[in-house]
Amino acid sequence: MLNSPEIAKQHLIIFTRYPEPGKTKTRLIPALGSEGAAHLQRQMTEYTVFQAQELQKLTPLTFEVRFAGGNLQLMQDWLGFALNYQSQGEGDLGERMTRSLFDAFQRSAEQVIIIGTDCPGVNSQLLATAFEQLHSFDLVVGPAIDGGYYLIGLRRLIAQLFTNISWGTSQVLQQTINIVQKLNLSHIYLPPLGDVDRPEDLPIWQQTLDREVGNWKDYKAET
Repeated sequence: MLNSPEIAKQHLIIFTRYPEPGKTKTRLIPALGSEGAAHLQRQMTEYTVFQAQELQKLTPLTFEVRFAGGNLQLMQDWLGFALNYQSQGEGDLGERMTRSLFDAFQRSAEQVIIIGTDCPGVNSQLLATAFEQLHSFDLVVGPAIDGGYYLIGLRRLIAQLFTNISWGTSQVLQQTINIVQKLNLSHIYLPPLGDVDRPEDLPIWQQTLDREVGNWKDYKAET
């Protein structure tokens, strides 16, 4: 770990990648170019951090940024020194998520949610709803339209949910739910949302910019 500050009972983990051209949002490079794709990654991560900060105004919450690519210095130069950064480390996505959840529960978190930065529909209100649902359910899942999920929240580490999953495919959600049912976990779904992964998904991000133009511009002016 890079650091281990105190965390609240409700803890949010943001998975992202340092926006290095040519190494991020690669499926969007044909439409945006390598610099444009990296810029989109930068924008979407900043937007997600903004939503986490908005949520902190509503409820006691800590959050961390789990990054791949780059290094701590580059992350701090980009997003500032006030945030908690952790490296995602080695392994496939399931191994990296398991590690992040283990760390959070070891540090006395009682509700932990993991999100990425690809789904601009994940705003502070939706996150507040997800944490609220964890009072009643073992698991909360945000289904992505492409067959994956954009959010997963737990009250304890259940490592089986992250093993033998075909990450990056349209089978991720169904494989996960099969495990949920086998383990007889109580669970609830959030509204299905679209990721921004391919050129045809770009209107989703543009609609978000149009809708958030006031708050987002104010935030960007301050950072």
